[in-house]
Amino acid sequence: MIEVASEEEARAQAIASLECGTPQPPRYLFRTQEDLLDTLNSHRFAILKALAGAGPIGVQELARQVGRDLSEVHEDARQLSAIGLIDKTDGGKLQFPYDAIDIHLGWQAAA
Repeated sequence: MIEVASEEEARAQAIASLECGTPQPPRYLFRTQEDLLDTLNSHRFAILKALAGAGPIGVQELARQVGRDLSEVHEDARQLSAIGLIDKTDGGKLQFPYDAIDIHLGWQAAA
């Protein structure tokens, strides 16, 4: 699950989940909608989609799959790895260890 939440909101949700005995899926949090959308731009989202459920993939194969320049994919993968969204294997391949992505991006009009 990728979502926008403050640390306080995330902590409250985790405590409520523990109290109810309901397991939580792995979560990646962003402080604002803008942070999420800047980080998961269309190119990086395409990388996540290509890696989801695919197992480890080399960066050259990934660039071919997403139809982009190798150096650009390498940089985007580095950014995704730096924030913990994708992993790099000992052999240097990239992987997203999940089969699906659930993004929660909610907002409401100002009161």
